[in-house]
Amino acid sequence: MSVRPLEGLRVLEFSHTIMGPCAGLLLADLGAEVVKVEPAPTGDHTRRLPGFASGFFATFNRNKRSLAIDLKSPAGQDAVHRLVAGADVVLENYGPGTMERLGCGWDTLSARNPRLVYLALKGFLAGPYEHRPALDEVVQFQSGLAYMTGPPGQPLRAGASVVDIMGAVFGVVGVLAALRERDRTGQGQRVGSALFESAVFLVGSHMAGAAATGEPVPPMPARRGAWGVYEPFATAEGEQVFVGVTSDAQWVRFCAAFGFDDLAADSRLGTNADRARQRPWLIPELKKRLAKLPREEVVTRCEAAAISWAPVGKPADLFEDPHLLAGGGLLATAISALGGGVAEALLPALPVEFGGTRERAGLRRQPPRLGEHNAEILMEAGFGADEITALERHHVLAGTGDAQGPGNGPATKNEGDEAPCSRGRQGAGG
Repeated sequence: MSVRPLEGLRVLEFSHTIMGPCAGLLLADLGAEVVKVEPAPTGDHTRRLPGFASGFFATFNRNKRSLAIDLKSPAGQDAVHRLVAGADVVLENYGPGTMERLGCGWDTLSARNPRLVYLALKGFLAGPYEHRPALDEVVQFQSGLAYMTGPPGQPLRAGASVVDIMGAVFGVVGVLAALRERDRTGQGQRVGSALFESAVFLVGSHMAGAAATGEPVPPMPARRGAWGVYEPFATAEGEQVFVGVTSDAQWVRFCAAFGFDDLAADSRLGTNADRARQRPWLIPELKKRLAKLPREEVVTRCEAAAISWAPVGKPADLFEDPHLLAGGGLLATAISALGGGVAEALLPALPVEFGGTRERAGLRRQPPRLGEHNAEILMEAGFGADEITALERHHVLAGTGDAQGPGNGPATKNEGDEAPCSRGRQGAGG
């Protein structure tokens, strides 16, 4: 396999929940050597989350190594300081002031390594709110994203942790820009990304719409649509297919494929703007007609018309999606849920291609067991065997890879692997 884009980049990740682990995942999938620094003795608490959150750890922690260390102890802090001397990037998403209390804030670490790029993922960027803790769902409501998602009077969070993930993406963009600048200046810097500002960016077009029209922007379910046909339709079996007809040429093809000659000839429907005005009667009429057809026939005719369409699916449907399976979009990842469930599941790969393939951002390491790589990581930083044994004896290190943490799947070795290679208050995530 060819060299991965970020191969050779060394990253220390201090994180939990989603935002920080996702940022580390992006860097790790792109080839960086990411060490997940977990608080001893229990590690990242997402290893143990139940229910809806039981998949967090497996999803966001592949391709990383685990170092479980007590940062409240001077010996633990000293060990991390030695690791930082050889690192390119530190990223963290703990609550405001937590890293500073643990002796691992920007001022302390940059003094030991002036080339360090330090990514702080928080609830808010600099300003009056910067010391508040935050969560994905909290800022969805604060930013108006929840207002835009639910029907009028019923604000609703999005069906995924979109702000955590978006904040992670913006943070990684900042890191890559800072590394590029370091190439010129030789100096590292602190980079910040935050949940609230990421959510605000997501609703930017709605802000612009309000400014342009001078009118309040209604929630998406009550919006005045820009397209004449753009929604799900029930088929004869009761299953739904989303159909989008967004141009006049598509409308002609749509009517021809479905045999709707009367609609094609209707002067009230000649342009997309016309069809948008006629939606109050046009959409019910189309729903009545499509409800008589089997799902496969609706899909076949949409394909023939070369218009946008999609099944109305559920996340579990994606395990068998032929496109994802054919294109390397799913990675066989070790996973378990609180001691039960399956040993492995197909989880999404990084959604990028290099040279027309997704292999360069694939799976190299399974999500690690707690402290699985303690000795390996410390030896690379120059620690001797006696020093490591002393850290273990004084409980500065935990979970040396011989006990699997609950909620975490087995860290199996992948074909092609190289040979061996206090949680703070939550500030961003979830």
